[in-house]
Amino acid sequence: MSWGLTRRQWLRLSSVSALSGASGLLPLGAGAQQSLPVVSAAHPPDVPLRFPQDEGAHLASRAEWWNLKGVLQLEGRQTLGFHIAYFRTAVESAEHNPSRFAPRHLIGARASLSDPLHGAAWHNQRMARVGFGLVDVAQDDMRVTLQDWLLARSGAVGQGVFLGRATAADFMLDLRCTQTQAVMLHGEGGTIHRDPFLGYPTRYYSQPQLKVAGRVGYQRRTVQVTGQAWLDHGWGRRMMAPDAVGADWVCMNLHDGSALMAFRMRRGDGSAVWEGATLRQPGRPDHVFKHEEIRMTPGQTWRSPATGASYPVSWRIDLAGAVYTVKARMNQQEVDGGNGIGDVYWEGLSDLLDAQGRVIGSGYLEMTGYAGELML
Repeated sequence: MSWGLTRRQWLRLSSVSALSGASGLLPLGAGAQQSLPVVSAAHPPDVPLRFPQDEGAHLASRAEWWNLKGVLQLEGRQTLGFHIAYFRTAVESAEHNPSRFAPRHLIGARASLSDPLHGAAWHNQRMARVGFGLVDVAQDDMRVTLQDWLLARSGAVGQGVFLGRATAADFMLDLRCTQTQAVMLHGEGGTIHRDPFLGYPTRYYSQPQLKVAGRVGYQRRTVQVTGQAWLDHGWGRRMMAPDAVGADWVCMNLHDGSALMAFRMRRGDGSAVWEGATLRQPGRPDHVFKHEEIRMTPGQTWRSPATGASYPVSWRIDLAGAVYTVKARMNQQEVDGGNGIGDVYWEGLSDLLDAQGRVIGSGYLEMTGYAGELML
């Protein structure tokens, strides 16, 4: 789960809205601006999710994200981590602006590649308004494009193939991720109700245990890869409680075919505002844990020499008596976006350990708000 924009980003969006008749503020192409809806009443939370329609964009919601990430294997058993994330934000102040340059919907994207064996990581990000032929989101199925970056789904329901492509100056991702399991619904049938803001539910589901094949380019070479991935998709009016300054999120594909998602929103003093978790085990119904059954406890920390932020690079996760540990593959997986998308956050390849300390899975850990308050 990726949480989106910092306070700095919202200030930039406000400036764009006020000056939306000007050109050059965001990347644009030639052509006419689409007539896109902006925020209206949220979809009723009791309506069951429908696929493939709900893989697509929900333009009546204020915020939305698609997040693909996972573990890749090269020849010689070398392991890489990757992620591609898209964020759609509706700019409500532009709803009634007649200008075709009005940024009614903005798309932000970021991608990364990490190499724990050599302690190296690369990342890139971009932002643009929807329309003008270069930036688009489909509503009938998943297809998000931002210039030459792409995240798209094809195929029959339950047998989908997700394509993830991103090209930057120092790395490239071209991956085909095939669905092997049913969709995982979080909360109550895909709806998360959070007490701090009743009336603003979040729709949220995942596609775990995706089978990956494709190409990765880095350090002046292109290699074939295989692996496992996880895809997240969520949307709603707001994604964070008003008193939350950041979030910690884990997605893990286990070696036995299980899948685990856990996350929490936290206050400035580190206490949890809200926690959620879903566990899938072979032959059993998905288990959505109650708030009181979940506890995420930070462990060892790493201090970034670049930003001075301290991140917990290991976590203990207690789920109704079961104990897991999440441990980063390498500490330096901080992403400093500067004036880009998301500013400073930590997102990286990590392992899942059982109570006996055995590695039983791998996936991603994401931590936001440690280098400054997150604002959504």
